Amino acid sequence: MRARVFRAQAAGWLEANARFRADVLARLRSDGPLLAGQIDDTSQVAHQDEAGWYGSNQVPRMLDLLSYVGEAAVVGRAGRQRVWDLGERVYADVPVIDPDEAARVLQQRRLQAAGIARQNSRWTPVGTVGEPATVEGSSWSWRVDPAALAALDDDAGGRVAILNPYDGMLFDRPRLTELFEFSFVLEQFKPKAQRRYGYFAHPILVGDRFVGLLDAELDKKKENLVVTAVHEFIELEPEEREMVDAEIGDLADWLGVPVQRAR
Repeated sequence: MRARVFRAQAAGWLEANARFRADVLARLRSDGPLLAGQIDDTSQVAHQDEAGWYGSNQVPRMLDLLSYVGEAAVVGRAGRQRVWDLGERVYADVPVIDPDEAARVLQQRRLQAAGIARQNSRWTPVGTVGEPATVEGSSWSWRVDPAALAALDDDAGGRVAILNPYDGMLFDRPRLTELFEFSFVLEQFKPKAQRRYGYFAHPILVGDRFVGLLDAELDKKKENLVVTAVHEFIELEPEEREMVDAEIGDLADWLGVPVQRAR
């Protein structure tokens, strides 16, 4: 965190709000942990938020930026709101690592999470950690996690997973297309008339294949999981379809509601 550098726009905003930055840190130091709403907005310059991610209160943006460099940190939640405190208190027992070593550890953890990743990926940068690997049909340079290789024989295969559209496995879109031949587009940002699979469709993974998308939503008023469609990219075997249905049932059980199939 200490080695991070802000982009020009954020750096300029922080420079213009140096007193505000000091005020926020001083308030956390004296009274933290606190909600953002409990900290006064003493900003000198407001952020021009054309995307609409932040409201008029500048405190949440300041806290987000301070957390990027470790000066502030989230220590819990009160409902859906984050509780903030000084980074130096939150990270007091965390060992200090040389920035180069920290970068290498971060690359290792990315590779552990991905299993296999492109060496010079913009989205999953892993550098030269792990072991080199080749993928049939791909000319890209890949790195693979040694632990994942060692565990291949332990994988029984065939598991069904319904992924949240924001699942980390879907983040690196080029990797998703190159390895799994799956091009995923989150259609909630498309006009309704242009959607093919639904507002918030969930990718369905069977073993190592993306076989379709689940268009379903929780109807909070009627208290059920409404399944509008299961879009199959390939025709599923009866056993696979049963496994998908069972996973949908497990999702409904986790939500505590019954499944309702749309007609």
